Amino acid sequence: MNFNLSEEQELMRETFARFLTEQSSMPRVRAAMPSGFDAALWSGLAELGAFSIRVPEDAGGLGLGLLDAALLMEETGRTLASGPVAETLVAARLLALLGGQAELLERVLSGSAVVSLAFHDLASRPSQWVAGGAVAEAVIARQGGEIVLVTLPAGDKGEDNLASTPVAELRLAEWPRRALASGPQGLAHFEQAREEWKLLIGAALAGLGREALRMAAAYASERKQFGQFIGQFQAISHPLSDLLCEVDGGKFLVWKAIRHIADGAPESAAAVSVAAWWNSEAASRSVAQALHTFGGYGLTTEYDIFLFNLRAKAWPLVLGDPQRLLEEAGRRLYAGEKAELPRAGDCPIDFDLGADARAIAAEIDAFFEKHVTPQMREKFHYSWEGYNPEIHRKLAQENLLFPGLPKEMGGRGLSPYAKIAAMDAFEHQGYNTPAANVAQMVALIIHRFGTDELKREVLSKIMSGEVIASLGYSEPGSGSDVFAAQCKATRDGDGWRIDGTKMFTSGANLASYVLMLCRTNPDVPKHAGLTMFIVPLKAPGVTIQPVYTFQDERTNITFYDGVRIPDSWRLGAVDGGVRTMSASLELEHGGGFSKVQRAMLKAAEELCREIRHEGRPLIEDRAAQVRLARTTANLWVSDVLAFRAQWTIAEKKPNHAYGPMAKLFSSEKFLTDARDLLDLTAPLSLSKRKGAAALVNQCYRHAHGTTIYGGTSEVHRSMIAERALGMPRTRA
Repeated sequence: MNFNLSEEQELMRETFARFLTEQSSMPRVRAAMPSGFDAALWSGLAELGAFSIRVPEDAGGLGLGLLDAALLMEETGRTLASGPVAETLVAARLLALLGGQAELLERVLSGSAVVSLAFHDLASRPSQWVAGGAVAEAVIARQGGEIVLVTLPAGDKGEDNLASTPVAELRLAEWPRRALASGPQGLAHFEQAREEWKLLIGAALAGLGREALRMAAAYASERKQFGQFIGQFQAISHPLSDLLCEVDGGKFLVWKAIRHIADGAPESAAAVSVAAWWNSEAASRSVAQALHTFGGYGLTTEYDIFLFNLRAKAWPLVLGDPQRLLEEAGRRLYAGEKAELPRAGDCPIDFDLGADARAIAAEIDAFFEKHVTPQMREKFHYSWEGYNPEIHRKLAQENLLFPGLPKEMGGRGLSPYAKIAAMDAFEHQGYNTPAANVAQMVALIIHRFGTDELKREVLSKIMSGEVIASLGYSEPGSGSDVFAAQCKATRDGDGWRIDGTKMFTSGANLASYVLMLCRTNPDVPKHAGLTMFIVPLKAPGVTIQPVYTFQDERTNITFYDGVRIPDSWRLGAVDGGVRTMSASLELEHGGGFSKVQRAMLKAAEELCREIRHEGRPLIEDRAAQVRLARTTANLWVSDVLAFRAQWTIAEKKPNHAYGPMAKLFSSEKFLTDARDLLDLTAPLSLSKRKGAAALVNQCYRHAHGTTIYGGTSEVHRSMIAERALGMPRTRA
């Protein structure tokens, strides 16, 4: 897996970023209004080779890939560059591929001429809106079976428009034109140019949206109301956190589409449509929220945020209604619609986990084929209810139970990416392993902080698969604020006495031990007075009371009344529980809920093939395709955000709340999509019939919990606001 650009790409991105920061500053953007075209900026971009990026070397260009062009467009969007950059990039490549226009191509590359693209067939739309049409010398268009170059008359062809861009409605059929190509190859090149434009405008919108959020976060960090920075109000910071996930996800959707094109993946065409639609939506919503953050000042032209608001809407609309792109994605995913796609070129971005990952996944698949019966599978469940002691022990015997633990502990010692693949393989088999995951974390903490007695009495049993452990963090009055724990541990001779209550002690009815966070000092700041212990759940004074959820999942409330344990069962220093607990973070893998989102989507697709609507399968209905495509988009963004978090951890890169972003986004979209797919497949989805209907039904109930456990969405939004957007702390 790799999210690093090549050295050459990073240098190119930095070069364009510096240039555009200086030459497309907001005063320069304003100065270019109302025409929306900055001739000096245009010449400067040409001198840097911007318009040569996608032109083949044998035609005088740089011959670079789609990702290189997307990087330029991200910076173009960030700085609102005044001119039809995306259109000129694809038009220049098209001129080179079609040939016969060497002199015009040379002038385009030098910045002395602007050539744009008409997106629709002149045979059906002789008059069209064209980005850059107000300043273009010529427009490339399709006319039936031909690709033509329309020469535009001199003079201003623009008019006042939403964002003061050089867009114009042109009567293209009335002006001189010459054929550039005819036949399948010429038409294919033109269609490839349209698809490339979708990716480039998507990249620009991602850059624009992120900059708008940055501006809003910066303003909220310096603007005060009621004696506080407004960024301290969750009503201000939390919407920005949500939108940052969507904007970053949109950027990576563009990268994902390029990677798919390079690999020849079957969903490549749909990925292009999804990326274009997603970024149009994400940018539009982001600039609206950013402007809202500025309050009344955002409505004035003295602040720059209105420029971002208007251009976020104007840039993609030249193609037409962006919702048509989601319909297009639906047809490409579910109706077999094909598309001509451009060549991707060099793309170092890679979402593959590698050969070791594939090997461990195959080994786990083979284990389930050999050891797991259909009767066992019948009882699989996403929660602790799916725990099977026999499978658990056999996994330990095959050294597959704890892939995240080092070899010196008796673990598998897998690479970070192989560990991710192992977890994915278990998910693929339907065997979710909260019992094993928690046992692995407890084992690591005992290994790091436990006494020889604990290692002998407890760790050895955990590693052999003989026992499991649960977590005693949450309490009835503290919820996600684990540092507010009030369950007391007081000195009792040479040991400790535990008194109190723990809530949501999932698995306590199955486990032998609980890892407990206890209050050992009430007279210091709450995070400083906590200590970790291992407590046997069969000890006198422990009571386990079931708590049932509507998710078909049991959790527990556990009571501790004078439970006595020796000091040797303490983990780490007295009052050092926070440091002890931090060891578990090494097992973080930045995952979300994309695996169950994927299973839910497949189940919904299966039901849509079964359900009849107006005499045909529901999956053939356009509205159903759109809703399935939207769920697919959410799934893909969940994937790429999790990939980034996993890669960051594995490669020890700076981590700006990438894990919380992956968890927040995937859990929230799991919930909204579960609700929508339950509706889409109704009334069959009301049933708990074995198979797809039962899974869609269960996912609706399961999804609610994902926004709560592991830290509520509100907690993660605050973490994102603080760590990714640099906003002030919103929690006490």
